[in-house]
Amino acid sequence: MAVPYFLRNLIPKREKRQEARPLLTVLAGLSWIQWAQFFSGWLAWTCDAIDFFSVSLSVSRLVEQFPGKTVHDITTAITLTLLLRSAGAVIFGIISDRYGRKWPLVINLVIVAVLELGAGFVNTFNEFLAVRALFGIGMGGIWGLAASTALENLPVEARGLASGILQQGYAVGYLLAACINLRLVPHTSTTWRSLFWTASGISLFAAGVRAVLPESAVFIRAKEQEKERIANGGEVFGAWAKTKIFMHETKEMLKRHWLLCIYAVLLMTGFNFLSHGSQDLYPTYLQTSKNFSPDDATVATIIGNCLDGSGPVMSLFLGSSLDSTSGAIAGGTIAGWVSQYIGRRLTIVIFVCLIGAFIPLWILPSTFGALSAGAFCIQFGVQGAWGVIPIQLAEMSPPAFRATFPGVAYQLGNMVSSASAQIEATGGEHLRTTITVDGQARDVPDYATVQGILIGVVAAFVLIVTILGPENHGYHFEKAKTAFEQGGGRGEMAIDSDRESASEEPRAAEKRSESVDEKGIDNPQREMA
Repeated sequence: MAVPYFLRNLIPKREKRQEARPLLTVLAGLSWIQWAQFFSGWLAWTCDAIDFFSVSLSVSRLVEQFPGKTVHDITTAITLTLLLRSAGAVIFGIISDRYGRKWPLVINLVIVAVLELGAGFVNTFNEFLAVRALFGIGMGGIWGLAASTALENLPVEARGLASGILQQGYAVGYLLAACINLRLVPHTSTTWRSLFWTASGISLFAAGVRAVLPESAVFIRAKEQEKERIANGGEVFGAWAKTKIFMHETKEMLKRHWLLCIYAVLLMTGFNFLSHGSQDLYPTYLQTSKNFSPDDATVATIIGNCLDGSGPVMSLFLGSSLDSTSGAIAGGTIAGWVSQYIGRRLTIVIFVCLIGAFIPLWILPSTFGALSAGAFCIQFGVQGAWGVIPIQLAEMSPPAFRATFPGVAYQLGNMVSSASAQIEATGGEHLRTTITVDGQARDVPDYATVQGILIGVVAAFVLIVTILGPENHGYHFEKAKTAFEQGGGRGEMAIDSDRESASEEPRAAEKRSESVDEKGIDNPQREMA
């Protein structure tokens, strides 16, 4: 009996793996601009996580700040933020694919910084909801712009590892927000507000970093080719003409790849349920269902985002965050690196299976050590699977729309999964358990069972969708035309030599006389299995 195509295609073809250069050789050849552009994308995504989890880590304090409000009411702010992130992904993704990566990301980060600052000054719950709703629009644009900025300027051989490190900006952001919540917030008179203000300053710093760096090489190349075409007597396209071309190519892309769009949204729905279902109410779960103190819940959260449990936590109390940061990115880094050799989908499958295996350790124990170990194992699986997503979506996307397509798919998945915190809060209201506090029995929400059921079902869904989906491992998307060039919506190539790597792109933009060779270029929009 023949093996189905989607199973045969789980591992990349051998010839693709053999043609790749050694990773260390590739990394040694990167310019400082490539390193800096990757860092700016990673930092932007880290800021996104700090800003988002400021609410999750402050739920108990926000309940005290707004009298009469419950945990369920506070999670409405999380839901509104997730719902409106799709609008931001569309707005900023379109602007980025039309005009470039640099200034749209700078403006996006400044907007996020201003709204995060404003959230720290609200006095009523309705004001808080309004600011967080607007905040969702700003946050929605970050991921697509950050991922495209970080990955498209790197060589193909480094993108798996880079994808893992990039995505772990989310875990690092969670970690930094938890550290601020643990070390700064309890010692300030403004309590939770100081967390929001600190997050605002970090986002503004990230905007400054991106502002001093050049535009992505893809858009520099497009401008140089336009100048060359005009010099050779070609047609001159003004700003409005380019916008009309962009609109036409967008329609062409949607007409060709609507099925791929649906698949990407389904995939990201599952992934967002995995992350938000295991993280958004985790501190509340520990405090309510396991009777942890706020400080212990925060430390367990930190361990959940680190692979070296004792080292990072001890370094936190010693005032050093270096080991914590290194531990936080380890899971996604390993998965991203592995995916370069065994494939994107197979790596995701392996790490999602790890999530299912460790659910009992995550919810059954009652001691700090055991629950921290469970959090560490679960987040290793979650962050590992997520580490492959930036490059999987980038290689899957129509190449001219690498900011809009991944960003919108990601945020639409966020929108569908936006009620995860409220689902868990509502489930906890109906599914109860009894714990002993100071020798007396107390009836509390059974968040452990609720989260275990939710994550188990979602993990099974992600496995099925991942196995059945497409993969275009090692695709040279940086060689495709931009969305404001004719043919961009059809995925046409602007550079036709497969031997020209992304690391050579800045120099290659000055000399385009190499021979045409399209044999090794794959079509990223091949028919889904």
